[in-house]
Amino acid sequence: MSLGPPGAQLDPEQAENFEEIEKQFAVKVVQHMETYWSILEKIQGSKLRLTKMDDEIYEHFKKEFPDFDPKATIDEDDMKSKEGKERWRNFINQYDKKIEDFNFGTMLRANPAWEYGEKETIFAVRMQFYAVEIVRYAQLFISFLVTKILQNAQQSGRSK
Repeated sequence: MSLGPPGAQLDPEQAENFEEIEKQFAVKVVQHMETYWSILEKIQGSKLRLTKMDDEIYEHFKKEFPDFDPKATIDEDDMKSKEGKERWRNFINQYDKKIEDFNFGTMLRANPAWEYGEKETIFAVRMQFYAVEIVRYAQLFISFLVTKILQNAQQSGRSK
């Protein structure tokens, strides 16, 4: 399993898919989703810090994506269009060497009111995940989780 000599450019169109690497990637993505959801169930989104740079990421994101509506469902086609990719690439690359795994693939909920699910998630990179979720928290659009958890707790208390 070789990707070529050190320093060689990798042509994604010619690259092989390595099944073991894909499996490891999938496991890592699922672990990230489960961990993140578990945290959301325990900590109110407005109090959650995802990185040491949340405030800077928030301000930068609002400047670069001023029309982003944190309550709305993300338009994946727009996000992954040629123009969308370019905007995101410019945003994301500013966090190289600042945020660990800034460009590592992960899953992003398309809408803040939805749980993770096959049709409710978008494949994204870590900085897209951080930026979108930080903006959602800052604007208090994840409070549905707190309500949901409290309702579940009340229902569990009644059934005992």
